[in-house]
Amino acid sequence: MRHLTRSLAALILALCAALPARSETAAQKGLRIAQEASRGETGFRDFVVEGEMVLFSARGQTSTRRFGMRTVENADDSGSRSLLIFEWPGDIRNTALLTHSFDRTADDQWLYLPAVRKVRRISGSGRSGSFVGSEFAYEDMLDQNVSEFTYLWQRAEPCPNAPGPCDVVDRTPVGTSSYSVQRMWVDQRDGRVRVVQYFDRRGAHLKTLEISGYVRHEGRYWRPNRMMMTNHLTGKRTSLDWSGHRFNQGINATEFTPNALRNLR
Repeated sequence: MRHLTRSLAALILALCAALPARSETAAQKGLRIAQEASRGETGFRDFVVEGEMVLFSARGQTSTRRFGMRTVENADDSGSRSLLIFEWPGDIRNTALLTHSFDRTADDQWLYLPAVRKVRRISGSGRSGSFVGSEFAYEDMLDQNVSEFTYLWQRAEPCPNAPGPCDVVDRTPVGTSSYSVQRMWVDQRDGRVRVVQYFDRRGAHLKTLEISGYVRHEGRYWRPNRMMMTNHLTGKRTSLDWSGHRFNQGINATEFTPNALRNLR
């Protein structure tokens, strides 16, 4: 009898081992892809970068601005703080955007206007507004933390702006947002987000962000060299070109407060 019991147990174990593992749901797969992509962007402690913003009108006219940005991760790895300061041209020099991004608590943003020496807090509803006349909204300048969205994998298909296959994943904001959903194309080879389509609250395709020129800094931190946002309602575009990334610079976290903005020169 004992021999029969052991034989039955062995047979059951063998059958269980032969069964295929339970497949992921579309929500689980979408979340996993987002988490894997995020791991290549965090853990940097701090970094500085130079940027150039070019505004393209629907008729092709351009306006160029240059800025510097520095970012420091929160000590408990719950988000980051960044300070973007325009350097050129002179009429917007020292205009600054301070952003506090958090994983599970409300984000904060402040805009410093040097002409009137005022710091203006950007409310949640105000984050749908255009950042300094560009096609990037204030909420686009926040960290896109994984915990702030729900995810749903849609399909796999060729990447629209890079060789190789992409996973198409919809992410839906869980908090206040001007977007109903954001559709991402995530490269299966390296986990980089190649394209994001933004849909407004009515479900209309409002904007498309194309991201290119990824570089892996210090063998660990992925950053793009170019981002192009196209507004499909107005025909306007804005590019952001990034250069001179430098990591672990020992940045003083006390610089990232609203009161410190008034000391910009």
